[in-house]
Amino acid sequence: MKLLFITSTRIGDAVLSTALLSHFIEQYPDAEITIACGPAAAPLFAETPQVVRVIALKKRRLGLHWLTLWWRCWPNFWHVVIDLRASALSYCLVTVQRMVWRQNSAAVHRLVSLAKLAHLSEPRAPRLWIGAVQESAAARALPKGPVLAIGATANWRGKQWPGENFAELALRLTASDGILPGAAVVILGAASEHALAAPVIENLPVSRAHDLVGKLDLLTVAALLARCDFFVGNDSGLMHIAAASGVPTLGLFGPSREVHYAPWGTQCAVVRTGLDYDELISARGYDHRTTGNLMESLTVDMAETGARDLWARVSDAVT
Repeated sequence: MKLLFITSTRIGDAVLSTALLSHFIEQYPDAEITIACGPAAAPLFAETPQVVRVIALKKRRLGLHWLTLWWRCWPNFWHVVIDLRASALSYCLVTVQRMVWRQNSAAVHRLVSLAKLAHLSEPRAPRLWIGAVQESAAARALPKGPVLAIGATANWRGKQWPGENFAELALRLTASDGILPGAAVVILGAASEHALAAPVIENLPVSRAHDLVGKLDLLTVAALLARCDFFVGNDSGLMHIAAASGVPTLGLFGPSREVHYAPWGTQCAVVRTGLDYDELISARGYDHRTTGNLMESLTVDMAETGARDLWARVSDAVT
């Protein structure tokens, strides 16, 4: 049987969609799966079982990318089409079963909404499949001893907590009285985000900071995060990769809704700005393309408290 899975352009949304994908992989163990997603998210599926083709759909004017996808998909008879983009394309393909997810403003997490699409009683956790090559590369890149991972970038400027704050937080968490005394600090991000991560790197001791920005592919990042002791970062695709890897994950939120996009899992937590979402958006006439930083009301003290609380909860669960 053939299954078409149309997922997101953004990395974070694509990671969340793997919760649903893993369900269909288990439900249809003999299926040949084609995945359509944005170019940035495509590497996430390189090791996913039963996937025979990943179509990296580059956005084009006038929605012509959908015509391109239709042309590549229409000759097939599909047993199941899952469309998480609510595109017209899914109605133009021959299929036995069609499942189309439409985003809404209900105050529920995206994973809860995706679970309802598949009639699941409970949401599943996102899952990334890692290969031996990525595992080996992650092992080589990982510093010795305890490791704190930092995700100081985001796809919108308004969501980016200042890099200097990340550096101060990292110093506190790795101090002698911190949660990870003497730990190495790994800074992660895409190659195009190096300027955004630079303030973190520049404000940490050379012996402590490990700059891996742009140096690892997405699945190697996931494998590395699974080996780290703690992650703290902005609401971003990297945050969702961290949560999916199983590392204790603290997400920092401001002009985005944690009710929809909080990192998922028992070892995850959120700290948000002193101003809530509505206050931030209404105060500036928010436009994610032009509005500057909206994270100022999240202090280092607030983030440190959130990190210590999560660490205590995770440690209690282990003992």
